[in-house]
Amino acid sequence: MLGPFRMNVLEMDLPTRRATVHLGQYLARTLERGSLVILDGPLGAGKTFLVRALCRELGLPSREPVTSPTFTLVQEYSLAVRLLHADLYRLGHPDEVFELGLEDARREGAALIVEWGKPYVQELGGDALLVELVPPGVSRPRRASLSATGAQSRRQLERFEAALAVAGSRAHRGLAQRVI
Repeated sequence: MLGPFRMNVLEMDLPTRRATVHLGQYLARTLERGSLVILDGPLGAGKTFLVRALCRELGLPSREPVTSPTFTLVQEYSLAVRLLHADLYRLGHPDEVFELGLEDARREGAALIVEWGKPYVQELGGDALLVELVPPGVSRPRRASLSATGAQSRRQLERFEAALAVAGSRAHRGLAQRVI
């Protein structure tokens, strides 16, 4: 169960790689201690690309690689906020999430960005900003849907929407959005 807060969904088209980079930049600006961002979408949807843009916005130098932690499971970055990037694709049981110590790290103030984490939201401490990526199709661009599952993630989503509104249409460079 993802919680009672999943009401508003912010959807946006990501017609270019640059638009996806801007999504990552805006997400980075909304992170705070203890944030949980769940990235969902099929292989090749752009989850790790989005994390790379987010890390660059938080100060990770371009010479530092950002790759999916598919085999290491967790990659830690000491940036403006302590950031743990996890990939839970290979996990088979919720108990394995606890063994990684992600919920403890979150309680200690780390922000978590988790690929393939949707089945494990509660084991990660609940209250997540869900970012669902849909790869481009024949006649449609890549899409992103953002929704909140709790109070903290709702505030994060509101900060994201406010940042887009303040920036104006030119500043978000192709992020076509709508709230449903």
